[in-house]
Amino acid sequence: MTRTCLALRLLPIFLLLSCSGASLAETGKTRPSPYAGQDARSIKSLSAKDIAELKRGGGWGLAKAAELNGIPGPAHLLELKNDIPLTADQVSAVAGIFNRMRADAIAAGKRLIAGERALEQAFGSRTLTDESLRVVLEDIGRARSALRYVHLSAHLKTFPLLTGKQIARYKALRGYGTDPCAKAPAEHDPMLWRKHNSCD
Repeated sequence: MTRTCLALRLLPIFLLLSCSGASLAETGKTRPSPYAGQDARSIKSLSAKDIAELKRGGGWGLAKAAELNGIPGPAHLLELKNDIPLTADQVSAVAGIFNRMRADAIAAGKRLIAGERALEQAFGSRTLTDESLRVVLEDIGRARSALRYVHLSAHLKTFPLLTGKQIARYKALRGYGTDPCAKAPAEHDPMLWRKHNSCD
């Protein structure tokens, strides 16, 4: 076999290996981490938005188990008090629950932020041991659990204050378990309702 013939027969194999090598090189390229940029945070595990929410006593999504199972929370009840509607006595009672919840949530949120800051500083200073890591995480866990309890227990306290009709109205206003296009509420013009909810 001539040298030229051998080269021609080996050409497809060479090309295949070259392409495979290029493909492997491509897949080996580094991609930015989804955490890129978060390394500049003062507390890496919390965004500025998270910290602001915790400091103001916001829900931080911790009460979804209640909210999405039809147990309203005080903050949204007060926002929707005229649309549900709530009586003056109900508003007063719900406002009391909300004010206590917010005060307790702010205190628990501060403890959670402090715990995350302690974890941040310990990793940054390279002083963590297995045992000290466990202690810091347990502190954070207790703070988070306390914060979640504050929010969920507020939902539990509001539930007995409401009628079944008010709870159904709350759920509809919040968009839970309802198709707005199925039927317009009695107080709305059906055509306008469908238009506003992009039903057509």
